[in-house]
Amino acid sequence: MTDTDISSRATLIEAIDAELPQTQCGKCGQPGCRPYAEAIVEGEAINRCPPGGQRTVERLAEVTGRPSLPLAEPAQAPLVAWIREAECIGCTKCIQACPVDAILGAAKRMHTVIVEECTGCELCVAPCPVDCIDLLPHPAWEAAETDRERDAYLARRAELGRQRFEARNRRLAHQAREKRMDRQKRLIRLRQQSGSASDSGSTASAHQDRQRQMAVKAAEQALKRVRHQLESARRRADADAEATALAQLPEAERLLAEAQKALEQAATAE
Repeated sequence: MTDTDISSRATLIEAIDAELPQTQCGKCGQPGCRPYAEAIVEGEAINRCPPGGQRTVERLAEVTGRPSLPLAEPAQAPLVAWIREAECIGCTKCIQACPVDAILGAAKRMHTVIVEECTGCELCVAPCPVDCIDLLPHPAWEAAETDRERDAYLARRAELGRQRFEARNRRLAHQAREKRMDRQKRLIRLRQQSGSASDSGSTASAHQDRQRQMAVKAAEQALKRVRHQLESARRRADADAEATALAQLPEAERLLAEAQKALEQAATAE
């Protein structure tokens, strides 16, 4: 694939994503609107977005140059999740499921939905163990009296939904990277501690060697993941993801260099 092809593909993905409602509901079979846009570019059908309705199908047909199709599922009007707070047990499962971080709460504390930020995706309903979440018509949609007001609401929901979905994905990716880095650091510390302790025989020496080798392997895997994330971000023309991967690259390279150096020093000492 040439640079021109990559640029054209990225432009088409952006154009398709701009037409989607950004509810991030997964009813299309993809984990969000952006992934659905990417799937459409790869050949996925354009009629699998109930929250967008037939109107979105028509716009997607124009953008992609494909024929319009009837919606695969019935259209869905804008909804909002509503937690019956007196029944909430504070399990946090709905918070973890929300793709736009529109639910506030903490473990064993009452949860509540931020109405203005809820996209009505329904993903919080199924995980709730006490079935205390209702889906209601969104009050902002109900209050809109003209087509212009309804269009304005949908535009606001789409923009906010996209921003919060992307912010959540960045947060989760950062947390995952931090966990991996912490694991690498723990392995290296264990290796250093075992290396500084007196050797109690061949069994202990073999154990230390395995620890060092594990540290090198784990650091290699971490570096490989960061490089893969960087390549993926560049293919998708995702500037934020590329910047995050570039920021993680020096730390991953440093951890690998330290692990390799410790292994080499141990081999030389023997």
